[in-house]
Amino acid sequence: MNNKKENGWEVIRFNGDSKSTQQEEVAIEKPFTIMLNGEEFATIVCTPTDLQDLIVGFLAAEGVIRFYDEIKSISIDEKLGFSYIQLIKNLDGLQLDHSKRFIGSCCGKSRQFYFKNDIRTAKTIMSQLIISVRHCFQLMNALQTKSKQFIKTGGVHNAALATQDEIITIRSDIGRHNALDKLYGHVIQNKIRLGDKLVVFSGRISSEVLLKVSKMGVGILISKSAPTDLALQLADDLGITTIGFARGNRLNIYTHPHRIMEAKNT
Repeated sequence: MNNKKENGWEVIRFNGDSKSTQQEEVAIEKPFTIMLNGEEFATIVCTPTDLQDLIVGFLAAEGVIRFYDEIKSISIDEKLGFSYIQLIKNLDGLQLDHSKRFIGSCCGKSRQFYFKNDIRTAKTIMSQLIISVRHCFQLMNALQTKSKQFIKTGGVHNAALATQDEIITIRSDIGRHNALDKLYGHVIQNKIRLGDKLVVFSGRISSEVLLKVSKMGVGILISKSAPTDLALQLADDLGITTIGFARGNRLNIYTHPHRIMEAKNT
């Protein structure tokens, strides 16, 4: 029996021995294909919100564009799951090698090609931003309370752009990489300066997540989850302050602690 309803799914919930039936909203997952200069470029499995941000951020993260004005036109067919992008330039051989690869909502082997552009797109960060441990806690708490999709479904990752005092904007997706691409796309389209900004994140800090933050040009990454060893090696090399396990009143500072006030070396 299909329990899908207009506003969600009908679920049977047990709380101890108590049983109830109710409707619950769940995270939406759909494939979305990017057609670039008339060619199929990639298919992303994503949450179908902020799709233009996702497209622009994805293209920038993969080194296809650097600025929003390199896109001549963009149209999105949400119903069919296609976007059509025309660039002002032709794709070179390296970029064409991305064609028709499948990009999953999770991490790992579905992201087959991301190493190819990292050398020319990853940035060493020279940010002078300083933030206190107290502000780190406040920003992580704000991320959790301001994400409407997470509150409704519990099934998405969140990435936020913030100053040391407040969250500026949040993007959500079933894929943590997609959430960052949406955030990057928002930054590029609005020409936001990032020298005094940081990223607050809900997902695990993998090497790809770290590289995306580097490509954005952000010097501090705060996550409630764990980092990987490779991500920390990259963070150390690229000058990024990496904070993990930011939960409640605890956090771990792994790399470049000089940007965190109470963690300065004496």
